[in-house]
Amino acid sequence: FRGAATAPEQFAAVPGDGRRRWHVAALVTAGLVALPVLAIVRTALFPTENIWPHLASTVLPGYVLTTLLLMLGVGVGTFVIGTGTAWLVAMCRFPGRRVFEWALLLPLAMPGYLIAYVYTDLLEFAGPLQLALRAVFGWSTRRDYWFPEIRSLGGAIAMLTLVLYPYVYALARATFLEQSICVLEVSRTLGRGTWRSLIDVALPLARPAIAVGVTLALMECLNDFGTVDFFAVRTLTAGVFDVWLRMGNAGGAAQIALVMLAFVVLLIWAERRSRARQRFHHTSSKLRPIEGIRLHGRKAWAATFACVLPVALGFVVPAATLADYAFTSTAAEWSPDFLRH
Repeated sequence: FRGAATAPEQFAAVPGDGRRRWHVAALVTAGLVALPVLAIVRTALFPTENIWPHLASTVLPGYVLTTLLLMLGVGVGTFVIGTGTAWLVAMCRFPGRRVFEWALLLPLAMPGYLIAYVYTDLLEFAGPLQLALRAVFGWSTRRDYWFPEIRSLGGAIAMLTLVLYPYVYALARATFLEQSICVLEVSRTLGRGTWRSLIDVALPLARPAIAVGVTLALMECLNDFGTVDFFAVRTLTAGVFDVWLRMGNAGGAAQIALVMLAFVVLLIWAERRSRARQRFHHTSSKLRPIEGIRLHGRKAWAATFACVLPVALGFVVPAATLADYAFTSTAAEWSPDFLRH
């Protein structure tokens, strides 16, 4: 429209004094945000006692390798669960779909360390599941059967995946819903079937949003301390606390933190690199919403089960277990000492 201005043009129209105030405000805000990072850099570069050579030759390689494996597992898990459920909810029609639209976000409210505590109680050797298995099959010791160890790197990957996949789900679903039926119709006119159109057209269009979601999940994974500490998984985050609190060396902890900052920068770079100069434009003004594929029979129930599973494991089971703990121990815990604490 005539007279309409873009954001840069509107900013350029601001008088010189106004622009300077905006610049000063932006610099002050950026400075405040950067202060903790600058403090870590200073502490790392000028430590009271430099133990970097010792860290680099002993524990640091293990910290880095474990962190990379954890991030790889969580990245794959959140991508598969988040993108798969978003695709089903946005593109398909099956029983319970409208409930899953919001229910699939619920695990985001469950802290990773809390779900780790719950599943450790449920799955450890003295937990109800293994007790039931031993009672049914007559097993008595660990040597009689095999059961996955929950307090392990694999357990940490599973716990963090269950609570972090909603980052990918939310962004992927929003992107799928914004896509027009027109591009899929063009794909089908070129010989692609319904599912091939979704794989070849819908997923590539959603790739930038999926990349952002996976990056956010990986940053949360890198930042997690409670889960990895409880499971005794030696990641960089656990290393920061070990060196800082147990060894009493803040400089060494800051040096490990710098390695973590390098991971964050690498994740941001990789996310931006994955998008490169990709630009997607709708060439039609007929932006009809996607009607979706109506599933029937076993396919419909398989889609329902695929959406039930992450919600049940990531929210329903932990929440129900915590509620049971709360109600069964109310009489014993609500004492004068508890209230005083």
